[in-house]
Amino acid sequence: MTELTAGLRPVRFAAFELDLRSGELRKSGVKVSLQDQPFQVLALLVQHAGEVVTREELRKRLWAADTFVDFEDGLNTTIKKIRMALGDSAEHPRFIETLPRRGYRFILPVQPPAGIARSGEKPEKVMLAVLPFNNLSADPEQEFFSDGMTEEMIGHLGMISPRRLGVIARTSVMKYRNADKGVAEIGHELGVNYVLEGSVRRAGDRIRINARLIQVSDQTHLWAKGYERSLTDVFAVQTEVAKSIADSLEVELLPNQNQRSVTPSAEAYEHYLKGRYFWNKRTEEALNKGADYFNRAIGLEPGYAQAYAGLADCYAMLGWNSMLPPGAALPKAQAAATRALELNDALAEAHASLAFCKMFHEWDWAGAEREFHRAFELNPSYPVARPWYAFELSALGRHGEASGEVRRALQLDPFSLAIGASAGLVLSLAGQHDEAIQQCLKTLEMDAAGFYQTHFVLGASYAAKGMVDEALRSLQTAVMLSNRNPHMVAALGHTLAASGRTREARELISELGERGGERFAPPFNIAMVYAGLGERDLTFEWLEKAYENRSLWLIFLNVHPMFEHLRPDPRFKALVRRMGLPALTT
Repeated sequence: MTELTAGLRPVRFAAFELDLRSGELRKSGVKVSLQDQPFQVLALLVQHAGEVVTREELRKRLWAADTFVDFEDGLNTTIKKIRMALGDSAEHPRFIETLPRRGYRFILPVQPPAGIARSGEKPEKVMLAVLPFNNLSADPEQEFFSDGMTEEMIGHLGMISPRRLGVIARTSVMKYRNADKGVAEIGHELGVNYVLEGSVRRAGDRIRINARLIQVSDQTHLWAKGYERSLTDVFAVQTEVAKSIADSLEVELLPNQNQRSVTPSAEAYEHYLKGRYFWNKRTEEALNKGADYFNRAIGLEPGYAQAYAGLADCYAMLGWNSMLPPGAALPKAQAAATRALELNDALAEAHASLAFCKMFHEWDWAGAEREFHRAFELNPSYPVARPWYAFELSALGRHGEASGEVRRALQLDPFSLAIGASAGLVLSLAGQHDEAIQQCLKTLEMDAAGFYQTHFVLGASYAAKGMVDEALRSLQTAVMLSNRNPHMVAALGHTLAASGRTREARELISELGERGGERFAPPFNIAMVYAGLGERDLTFEWLEKAYENRSLWLIFLNVHPMFEHLRPDPRFKALVRRMGLPALTT
């Protein structure tokens, strides 16, 4: 036993247990062969999970000063052995991330085995996934209801014990609907200790819910129960399930965290679930449908705080994706979020939406940060807010903190295409274009057809590196997949202009300018193309219009690579100052 591992208890991550006293690595209870040196390196990385361990630190801690071997080759071989034991890869790491020329970082959350805490320390989080509830109703149209139950349980469980329980987000668990995979495989892929499975059968206003909690390591059923209730009693069922899980995992159940301002009628609740169903699709048509259903729920139940929060989310996304002008979308989002919090101040999603509006529309950086932190206090497992907060941190030049937020979001929602694209954007805004490209390529592997925003970030990162052909291919794909979203068109126009294809770039300016009332084109987008053309006066003219219009992307002006050449200009500095952004070094 070495000084490094003496006196320490085992730790767990995904399906693995690392016994620091015996020097053994086990997967689902089965010992995995791993030599002493790789074990010591793995132990050091795990003990500093989430932190960078430099190559020099590894050399000093684990290689004797008089060792006559090639340290670089020895360490590289050691890391390869660890990855082989874990089933990991350098190209697409799930456990160990390589930071070129610096070191390594263990990127998965770790915790002691269930029921064990390090002496004198707070117990670590355990991770739970709520798998999609099966729809056992005769009507397949009730899929929205089973999806809604899944999402409601995720939200409810994410709030019962924020310090002890982490809950995987909806986007990542939905890929397992009807998947031919066992609990052990799913648990390994998601990096969780426990899985909640369930089913819903609805007949009129009666529902039958079955739920069971399973320990991933040995597939033991820790708890199972069935409920037959009226639809209006569904909230009591959610509370009972949460309490049973809290008791099973020996975590504290915090009181009044998920209180409802009203108990909605069956009809209002159905409208609410349909609103969330469409909100999760994120297309323009779906977001408008979602807003309509939330408004219907509010019409039936004026005190329905969750419906106001959903309405705020819809308007926030309509603004973010340039589907509505900021002046039409963001004030509505802010009013709905404010009303939701007047009715129930314990809604994490409403605090997050309010923070979104304060950041993008009011440029109230301190106010936005307060609201984000309140959202995280209420529900640290709510992944949507993490990339939003990362955007604010990026805009303020706090790139290290921004990267930390998107890493946390990816841990909670590892298969989310939107969060993967957001992580790439945060890296690109930090000037880490190689890392941004790798993040985008990794995200695209999850969906071969691609998410248009991922192609956009990939193209912008290629452009920043001068890889014009690759940039144009990615941006043309983004334009096509997004149905010619104005921001995608503008990014393509900027790159065409910067590569000397000015006629094509000006044609895209005309396209953006001629949209008029048919489809909103933010002034910021037109400024992007003029920046590529090198026409400074016109660029600043349109940036001023973006300032007056409160174009959402303007918050990134200080760190946006497309405007980097303008930073020394006094007009640029004046605009940044008026927005309350920090003066970054040029």
